[in-house]
Amino acid sequence: MELFRIVFIPVTLIDVLDILVVTFVFWKLYQIMRGTRATQMFAGLLILFLFAIAAQALNMSGTSWLVQSITTVWVIAFVILFQPELRRFLMQLGQSRLVRVLFRAEGARMLDAVAHAAAELSNRHLGGLMVIQRNSNIRSIAESGVRIQGEVSHELLLSIFHPRTPLHDGAVVITGTTLEAARCLLPLTENQHLDSELGTRHRAALGVTEELDCVAVVISEETGKISIAYEGKFIARGVNETALRDALHRLCEGSKFARKKEQKERAGKQKGARVEDMAASN
Repeated sequence: MELFRIVFIPVTLIDVLDILVVTFVFWKLYQIMRGTRATQMFAGLLILFLFAIAAQALNMSGTSWLVQSITTVWVIAFVILFQPELRRFLMQLGQSRLVRVLFRAEGARMLDAVAHAAAELSNRHLGGLMVIQRNSNIRSIAESGVRIQGEVSHELLLSIFHPRTPLHDGAVVITGTTLEAARCLLPLTENQHLDSELGTRHRAALGVTEELDCVAVVISEETGKISIAYEGKFIARGVNETALRDALHRLCEGSKFARKKEQKERAGKQKGARVEDMAASN
């Protein structure tokens, strides 16, 4: 008499991936809810979920109908009850290393598009002014123009700065990988020691970088030269596409790392000051 029978269930790579994803989600939810009041509510919902599976497995038609009738209510209740935990879970997911790498790659493509568009505008002797956000919020500048909310591409930039389009006059504002607005008004610098050949676009580029933490790229309509404004001064003038791309990557991608470096240096100075105070008191 055969007492035991081994049954082989075919498992595919998709099945393994599915199990790993579900396990990861439940594990993260457990880590977030551990030690909070939501743990008991989550355990109660889990018991109801297991009860529903058992009812379907045992062909309990009445109980199964009751469970299916309140399934929609379960979803709404889950969102309402665990709203803080879900928000915390999504924030942790957005701060993961994989997401940061993906956004960094998109940021690099955006900067390449800006450099490519600036080079083409320079070759055609078409004026342009692009403001790229660093650490501070420049939404107030974007609100002065026409809202675009489009992904940055060199085709979009070329079409905006074409002389026959109504948006070519003024600046475009870029935050992240999004072109927020075009035909934006920028504050003009009050520096009286500038070259007389610098026009309104160059003065606006200096003005906005004096007030906000951003980078401005200017293309002269008369000479076709590309200039980079940062912290109220031109750090480069007459650059080509390669030099512009390298400068943008250094200024924009390194902004967060520079801020972390400054924080570490400040913490080191404070620690050194405390050590000196302790030594002086002894």
